[in-house]
Amino acid sequence: MHPGARSPPFFFVACLLLLLLSSAFASESDHKYQTEDLVTLWVNKVGPYNNPQETYNYYSLPFCQPSENPAHKWGGLGEVLGGNELIDSQIQIKFRKNVEKGPICTIELDATKVKQFTDAIENSYWFELFIGFVGETDKNNKDKHYIFTHKSIAIQHNKDQIIHVNLTQGNLKLLEVGKKLDMTYSVKWEPTNVTFARRFEVYLDYPFFEHQIHWFSIFNSFMMVIFLTGLVSMILMRTLRNDYAKYAREDDDLETLERDVSEESGWKLVHGDVFRPPHSLVLLSALVGTGAQLTTLILLVILLAIVGTLYIGRGSIITTFIVCYALTSFISGYVSGGLYSRNGGKSWIKAMIVTASLFPFLCFGIGFLLNTIAIFYGSLAAIPFGTMVVVFVLWAFISFPLALLGTVVGRNWSGSPNNPCRVKTIPRPIPEKKWYLTPSVVSLMGGLLPFGSIFIEMYFVFTSFWNYKVYYVYGFMLLWTSFFSAASTSVYVYLYSIYYYHVKTKMSGFFQTSFYFGYTLMFCLGLGILCGAVGYLGSTLFVRRIYRNIKCD
Repeated sequence: MHPGARSPPFFFVACLLLLLLSSAFASESDHKYQTEDLVTLWVNKVGPYNNPQETYNYYSLPFCQPSENPAHKWGGLGEVLGGNELIDSQIQIKFRKNVEKGPICTIELDATKVKQFTDAIENSYWFELFIGFVGETDKNNKDKHYIFTHKSIAIQHNKDQIIHVNLTQGNLKLLEVGKKLDMTYSVKWEPTNVTFARRFEVYLDYPFFEHQIHWFSIFNSFMMVIFLTGLVSMILMRTLRNDYAKYAREDDDLETLERDVSEESGWKLVHGDVFRPPHSLVLLSALVGTGAQLTTLILLVILLAIVGTLYIGRGSIITTFIVCYALTSFISGYVSGGLYSRNGGKSWIKAMIVTASLFPFLCFGIGFLLNTIAIFYGSLAAIPFGTMVVVFVLWAFISFPLALLGTVVGRNWSGSPNNPCRVKTIPRPIPEKKWYLTPSVVSLMGGLLPFGSIFIEMYFVFTSFWNYKVYYVYGFMLLWTSFFSAASTSVYVYLYSIYYYHVKTKMSGFFQTSFYFGYTLMFCLGLGILCGAVGYLGSTLFVRRIYRNIKCD
């Protein structure tokens, strides 16, 4: 919602209350406190509720400012990439000590501050995690805005550990130039039986993710995959069994054999061309290798999420993805190097460099553009230069060497040509096909069915990523065509993201629109490479299998 637009009756604000130890008696490893230990209240970022990526420093609004040089807390790599900047609010909170009403500061409103607060209310500015009200608009007069001046902090604890923090606000005051606002707070400690290990379950939206539609989408996906796999397998097995029977006939029936083969089955006729090296072999090898790496990466992160609690730590999933990507670079080099060598490639160093840098540099290009926009807007979403250096070091000193090692190992261990049939010197002429059998159309149609199996589930995935939810659950022989047939699934996912943006969200403004479609493009590129690699490797395995069972000249 833009400033000046009609405001709803209430404006929600989420407040990030990160209660961490700052005294010598408490430990950040176990978060245990003793009575009257000082507990630090960290403030984080603010931004429009409908634009999750458009975030700014907490003190970009004229709240009570801390004294000079307040303490800052910088998290790990993923937390910084997530745009978090924790600042000590310097509000006095002691463990298990209630505060009836304590002063924070006095704010003297001038025209600039009134405008800042008014714009924040009209744009539903939020702080992270805990829901409260920043202010209201007069129902009878939309030009009057009120701000809450009292913060009530309710903290639940289980013995010596903090379990849950909730913020509510009260004492509405009209925003007027020249008026002084006394900002106050209160603290109330309450015991709870919730254990420390289960403290984050309050953020798992069970009614949303365990809705019948969600379970139906999961069931629908599994059943569609099983049905399509069974149907295709049955058709292929029946066709191949008949073809094998024809090819196994005695030589005295050669005339009938040639007629049957030419009229009904032509896949044996192209045995001298089906294993011919494709054009742009370097790029195909890099894409397949990167896709194999991304497949391993996704499975590894899912496994770590199952056995661990990655959703608890801020940015832990992003950090895990980046580190695991660097460590799995050996796989991309191995698959790419083996594929390139088996097809007679000579410039293996070029193939290795393209494999190691293709996906990272695609992400870097998109990220650089988005980072420029974030810097222009002064947003916390802008990635600091130091973080860029750390990511580059991970790529240069871990990912790249592992890709090089994988390429060398792949060339030597799996780089020997092992085609079931010899490739003929002169390519066989390809007859002209109807428009719906061309590689481009086949590729687009190939991704339609996989997307159909995940269509409903994509709503929950996008809602988790863009709407503050924590997601949880319980032409076939042509090499490039086999890759793009599976990779085109990402095209439909991106088209769905356009629908989701316009129908399911209230995002607005150039900043959020750029980040939404930029991050989605980055995701779809990775998804396309992953699916394409799976499609290519599966198709190659199938083609090699069927040609191994026939006699080739």
